[in-house]
Amino acid sequence: MACKHASMPPAPAPTRPWTIEAEGLRLGVRLTPRGGRDGIDGVGVGADGRSVLQIRVAAAPLEGAANAALVALLAKRLRMRRSDIAILSGETARLKVLRLSGDGPALAERLAADLDRR
Repeated sequence: MACKHASMPPAPAPTRPWTIEAEGLRLGVRLTPRGGRDGIDGVGVGADGRSVLQIRVAAAPLEGAANAALVALLAKRLRMRRSDIAILSGETARLKVLRLSGDGPALAERLAADLDRR
């Protein structure tokens, strides 16, 4: 007799890791320093179940170099000033919350378009 296994339902697709706010966009990030290259790897789900944007940078996490590389990468990809990107929490952690100041819906649209191009 053949053994029947219940098939696992597919994992739900991660939701967008940002929230539009009056000041701009709040963005959850999981940063991997010393990642060999600078790049956005896509959207993932953290251990707490929240969606995060997975980003890697070549810089080491010494004296803020990885955070500076993170800000520079996002500023370049989203065509915005570095000064408009602030780390709200997680300065010394892999999981970070950033605020991207500006037009929240427009920033969300640019970020979604950047992710869709990958």
